Amino acid sequence: MKNHNITTYPFSAIVGQEKMKKALVLNLINPKIGGVLIRGEKGTAKSTAVRALANLLPEIEVVEGCKFKCSPDNESGLCEECLEKLKTGNLRVSPVKMKVVDLPVSATEDRVVGTLDIEHAIKKGEKRFEPGVLAMAHRGILYVDEINLLDDHIVDVLLDSAAMGINTIEREGISYSHSATFVLVGTMNPEEGELRPQLLDRFGLCVDIRGINDVARRVDLIKYRLSYEADPEAFEANWQDAETELCGQILNAKQLLPNVTISDEMLELISQICVDMGVDGHRADITMMKASITLAAFNGRTDVLEEDVKEAAELVLSHRMRRKPFDSHSDKQDKLDESIEKHREKQKEKEKNKHEQQKQEYNENPEKPHEHPEEQQPDNTQNQIEGQPDASSETIFSMGENYQIKQLVPEFRRANRNGSGRRSKTLTRSKKGRYIKSSIPHEKTTDLAFDATLRAAAPFQLTREKNSNSVAIHESDFREKIRGKKIGNLVLFVVDASGSMGARQRMVASKGAVLSMLMDAYQKRDKVGLIAFKGDSAELLLPPTSSIELAQKYLQEMPTGGKTPLSRGLVKGYEVIKTELQRDPDTCPFMVLISDGRANVSMNGESPLQETKTVASRLREEGIQSAVIDTENSMIKFGLAQQISTALGATYLTLESLKADSIVSAVRASAPFEVRPPSGGFSV
Repeated sequence: MKNHNITTYPFSAIVGQEKMKKALVLNLINPKIGGVLIRGEKGTAKSTAVRALANLLPEIEVVEGCKFKCSPDNESGLCEECLEKLKTGNLRVSPVKMKVVDLPVSATEDRVVGTLDIEHAIKKGEKRFEPGVLAMAHRGILYVDEINLLDDHIVDVLLDSAAMGINTIEREGISYSHSATFVLVGTMNPEEGELRPQLLDRFGLCVDIRGINDVARRVDLIKYRLSYEADPEAFEANWQDAETELCGQILNAKQLLPNVTISDEMLELISQICVDMGVDGHRADITMMKASITLAAFNGRTDVLEEDVKEAAELVLSHRMRRKPFDSHSDKQDKLDESIEKHREKQKEKEKNKHEQQKQEYNENPEKPHEHPEEQQPDNTQNQIEGQPDASSETIFSMGENYQIKQLVPEFRRANRNGSGRRSKTLTRSKKGRYIKSSIPHEKTTDLAFDATLRAAAPFQLTREKNSNSVAIHESDFREKIRGKKIGNLVLFVVDASGSMGARQRMVASKGAVLSMLMDAYQKRDKVGLIAFKGDSAELLLPPTSSIELAQKYLQEMPTGGKTPLSRGLVKGYEVIKTELQRDPDTCPFMVLISDGRANVSMNGESPLQETKTVASRLREEGIQSAVIDTENSMIKFGLAQQISTALGATYLTLESLKADSIVSAVRASAPFEVRPPSGGFSV
């Protein structure tokens, strides 16, 4: 199937599509803007729009035959082969079209950065490099679909290359570097997890899109698709004129771009907006300046207007305003309008003072400009969501204060595991981790450790037959790489939502404790789940997910009231963990029980407390690591939660001790333990 033209797909059905198209086009005109991140729900044509860029990309001049597409006009950026051609006078130039290069989420580090031919280096004493994705994307567009699912070590490579414009490969004492400048374009669905802040800030522009709810427009979208599938060539031909016009506009803007100027007044407006919006650092100011200049060129002007700055701000600031994972979205457009209005008032004040200054030139101390009082900034604090109880006996309590928890370094796990995250260190069976040591392979290996292999072969070189410039290596010398990486945990919160939790603001404090854990889980790329038990049942409010914001939403809206079926909560937690381990044996589960321990509902008619202890003992036998947070804060304490913690073999904590390091220490302390495969289940 041919690529869609960027003008042919009926993006008008997608909310935010015009901004998406504008952001992509601006990066074609001026790659120095720094790329674009497209965030939106599934099925909103994010990938279609990016791949449609291929028809709009201009031609660039490259050194003929260069695998890195070196620019003949940039001598300092030429690779070793091109420098040799330049010295000998054999450097020829040829035009090629820019490319959109895909970076698969499953790509290994060697595939991304490239590989060095160690065998050739050993035998010939020469460096030979096999280019990777970064080399293919040089002077083009690097597209990463589902960029938020990339492994952290791949993200680190992208960050280094994007910041330095150079890709450096270090392998077994051999180093190779080449230029790697590219426009980074990423798409993601926020429901599947957020992006690391360091990578998020590297994107110059960001656009949020979503589908529509209007039935008539959705029907039009279906008809467009049917028309395309019936006759793709005719469908494309209908939009060819529009695409040709857009291509011409892009080329004209590229030629006009060097002549565009921006006044000090507009630069002041840019900085004022960034200050008012509370963005971190200065990258936003610089990117907004570049985007404003590019917008002016796109509109055929050589001077930047206020409307250019405003449009650039909407594209530059949307992903830079939020400081914490759970900050609520404020009305960004109103804040932007207020900032622009504030700037206008300041300019009027300056003009007024300048006019008065001209009228009083004889005065040595002219009247100083009256400082215009700063308008009160809108409140950025997170608003409490007022929940509506499901029944008259239930209440939705507000969220307690969240707090920073001391960070600890986890231990290595004994087992080899796959996965991604930033909490627990583990050995990995894949080639995606860092090379940490070597071992003798038990079977044929494809991940050879050349340095260790050479060391193993070195003592025998005098007695082995070999060529003069080679090293004699036997199969017995082979060593394979052992790699390590970090993975996340599955943190399953089992929360007591019974009526007793409403006393003395226990639920408020408990929600604050869980929110603090969610903050830490967000940073460590953990999966989280939420179970609430009250009345006569336990309910899985949120299945294990990487969307921490979704977990916070369910926690915030969780009602409190009724009896305490504590044993049902533990059984439900076991069932969820069992399902996750069957789906992914590499899961590292950790259960966090938050309760006062006052069980008063039984599943089988025996004492509720004794039944809970029996279930807890079975969980301990299954090897499931856990922690118990005791919410009891009255003067007279029964110590029931501590008894349950003992039966679970869990780390026992109180709400008062959470603000130090206790709960996160417990999660991380679980790292060295192994979770045995679950048995067929248990009954009480």
